[in-house]
Amino acid sequence: MSKLEIVRLDSQQADFSERLDALLAWESVSDTQVNDIVNEILGRIRAEGDAALVEYTNRFDRMSVDSMAQLEMGQDRLQQALADLPADQRSALEKAAERVRAYHERQLSSSWQYTEADGTMLGQKVTPMDRVGLYVPGGKAAYPSSVLMNALPAHVAGVEEIIMVVPTPDGVVNELVLAAAALAGVSRVFTVGGAQAVAALAYGTETVPRVDKIVGPGNIFVATAKRAVFGAVGIDMIAGPSEILVICDGQTDPDWVAMDLFSQAEHDEDAQPILVSPDAEFIDRVQASIEKLLPTMERAEIIEASLHNRAILIKAQDLSDAARISNRVAPEHLELSVADPEAMLNDIRHAGAIFMGRYTAEALGDYCAGPNHVLPTSGTARFSSPLGVYDFQKRSSLIMFSHDGASEMGKVASVLARGEGLTAHARSAEYRIKS
Repeated sequence: MSKLEIVRLDSQQADFSERLDALLAWESVSDTQVNDIVNEILGRIRAEGDAALVEYTNRFDRMSVDSMAQLEMGQDRLQQALADLPADQRSALEKAAERVRAYHERQLSSSWQYTEADGTMLGQKVTPMDRVGLYVPGGKAAYPSSVLMNALPAHVAGVEEIIMVVPTPDGVVNELVLAAAALAGVSRVFTVGGAQAVAALAYGTETVPRVDKIVGPGNIFVATAKRAVFGAVGIDMIAGPSEILVICDGQTDPDWVAMDLFSQAEHDEDAQPILVSPDAEFIDRVQASIEKLLPTMERAEIIEASLHNRAILIKAQDLSDAARISNRVAPEHLELSVADPEAMLNDIRHAGAIFMGRYTAEALGDYCAGPNHVLPTSGTARFSSPLGVYDFQKRSSLIMFSHDGASEMGKVASVLARGEGLTAHARSAEYRIKS
């Protein structure tokens, strides 16, 4: 095979910043046609409920059902899927679920309060959401790991009802996905997908209950619908293509690094694999490993397109420079494939998940490490965090003034309110001031 062209940059190039920015640029905004289709679907689901949901499911998923009753899978069906799994799959799924649950249990926030000297009590009440919706891709892109990563934090948070939607194109059901739903405590499962499933969760139909928040990945129509219903419900994020950035000191087996880059490139042609190393000769060796290993991959065409379109091999000055480059990218997945990853950690400011050391393949994080694999993409790790228990909990402020406290703070509020010209605010506070 001919030599694969992968973009190479050197951080000392005069135009390095401009070229890097151009390669990182990703525009996830839907085109006008997608927006129009989604808006029509949202409007019809809102107006017609189940009837429109059944019609769209028959049309887009090539089904032939008459009612929503045929599109709901009961708990017996979920438990049957779990019971019928091959022993190795069930064991792996249970081990992954156990680790994901244990990690997320440490994220639980508790209510708190304190009392001031004059008897005033202040605090915060932490409450789980009542009901959340989980979108799970169906068909070829069936990910039981996504069920665990989205449903378990909600379950740990104390959400009473978890509604899962998963399309089954041509009636094809993924048993692993149903088994994962059984393990993760999913309450109800509807075999619907696309923008119509998002609309049903956001607005409710006669059969599908309205939720408080929608989480989970999907295609451009799902992402566009999630963006459109935000405000009526909460959403987790609008995710872009998957990304991995590997910082390597040149001492890791280049085959390992090449395969780590492949692990994200095989998701889709727009995924972005990046290697940053101060060792130019090592970058050459990784390129050689890429060309050697690519023909052995089942998804070689997708990986090759990703590498050709969006991969970057970057020569850094040193590891500190590599950390600066990584912070600029703010990658979804960051591997610190170096001798002393803990020493580098203080230099890392922006990353969705940080995989430390030569033995920590990003793929472990996708399935069974424990931390969540739903991560900020497209540079949003600058201000966003992985999905977690905190995404399914709300915080309410608690305020209870004593008579003395209300009197003293009433004087403060009065001055500030009158300064803003809000007389009713001032007088409301002044009524409580001791004469």
